[in-house]
Amino acid sequence: MNPRKPPHLYKISNSGSTRSNLATYSIKESEKESRSSHETSSDGLAAHLANAAAGKTPVFGEDNVLLTPAVGKDGVKRKKPKTNIVKSNSSFISRVMPHEAMTKRIQEHNPEGLFAFANINRAFQWLDLSYNNDSKAQHIIKILFTKAHMLCHDINSFTKGASHLDIIMGASTADIMWFEAFSQKYARINKNAVINASPIYQIKWLPGSENLFLAAHMDGTLIVYDKERDDAAFVPEESSPLASISKGWDKDHRPLLVNKSVNSRNQKSNPVASWKISNHRINDFAFSPDSRHLAVVTEDGYLQIIDYLNEHYYGSFLCVCWSPDGKYILTGGQDDLVSIWSLAERRLVARCPGHHSWVSCVAFDPWRCDDRNYRFGSVGEDRRLLLWDFNVAMLHRPKALSVRQRGSISSHAPITRNRTESQATMRFRSNSNLTADSVDGEGLVEHPVESRSRTAELPPVMSKIIDEDPLSWLGFEEDCIVTACARGHIRLWGRPQEATNASQVDLHA
Repeated sequence: MNPRKPPHLYKISNSGSTRSNLATYSIKESEKESRSSHETSSDGLAAHLANAAAGKTPVFGEDNVLLTPAVGKDGVKRKKPKTNIVKSNSSFISRVMPHEAMTKRIQEHNPEGLFAFANINRAFQWLDLSYNNDSKAQHIIKILFTKAHMLCHDINSFTKGASHLDIIMGASTADIMWFEAFSQKYARINKNAVINASPIYQIKWLPGSENLFLAAHMDGTLIVYDKERDDAAFVPEESSPLASISKGWDKDHRPLLVNKSVNSRNQKSNPVASWKISNHRINDFAFSPDSRHLAVVTEDGYLQIIDYLNEHYYGSFLCVCWSPDGKYILTGGQDDLVSIWSLAERRLVARCPGHHSWVSCVAFDPWRCDDRNYRFGSVGEDRRLLLWDFNVAMLHRPKALSVRQRGSISSHAPITRNRTESQATMRFRSNSNLTADSVDGEGLVEHPVESRSRTAELPPVMSKIIDEDPLSWLGFEEDCIVTACARGHIRLWGRPQEATNASQVDLHA
């Protein structure tokens, strides 16, 4: 026999549980069937309670006034599903079987008991598990669909009440059903796959939202829908961030491609937002306890962390290098940032925004480094070469001072410098208090992520698109800068003049 996953359990009251007294129930569509569809459970209630304890739950899209509901004399008026599922003549639904005493069973439901919702093959069932003496769970309502298999569902823990339950279901046909259980009314979203034709493998309400939910389509797309908005045929918006590089995206390069941003001015219809993260099926996703991040796992074995509130993607590191004196480490990666790490302090000392795609290579310029001043460069898939200057004192300034625009800090230094050799080729005198004992501690040291408000941000002194293809490598020589691109071209560039305004620097091949 194939193992069967437990149904989605939901309890009206939080004061107790009768789960330990429940018998083993059979909830097969028929006695001959032994295989169940993929089922899900919701972490919404736990996330909402955690956020309530910590403070205000972040609201997705709160900066877009077009997503703010209209407030009337009686407050915010929310739409309700209009079609009665029992009386529906839709070809999407094959049959609806309410319990003969459904109204009575709902009214007499034990507030300490459990409701269960299960999607099994073509059936979706609402079960009352309060009757411990029953040998078989009795459904309150059972819905059979004509062709669709409901693959996932979720209950809105934010709007739930003793007489109200908002449920969303994702189907193999890409249809979404919004079902209000107590009124037995429903509405269809993405009807006939008008927005996305790929099956929905996971679906969840956004934390703290009455009407927004996130659906993971099997084509690797995450889409935010609004249960109260109409659908319209969807074409990716060219003005969305990162949309300009979507044509070159493939399964091996996985940025968060924003096909429609939550900040879009076009919010008359669904979708609210659309993000392409993979060419493989999204197996599952989960919201962080503080409701600020989204963890996504895909069929090809990737885990991705997304700042979905700001539509930013936190991915893996792609490149690393040491400063010539061994005091600092640079990393670049799929978050579009270059980061400066101090080995002696064992912490992140600065973030360096400026790239618009993955950072593929970072390198220090040994002819522009001494014991206090450093220059490094970076290249990325956005085809840009960026140059950066920093000194030790700058990294300890308050962030407000570190982010102001400036020229190169090395602009008054002589242009001709001696190459600073790395520790791999010569002994380098360091003022650092770093010792072997301070690095080689017992076991692995895990470092918490520093808040952006506490970490210095370093702007580049030069940023320039220098190639038609994504850049893959960067190196510095005494009289030139060397770059390589994904197409295999190697180019040598004359060094920019030190006294030139950073925004007017011109490289020459």
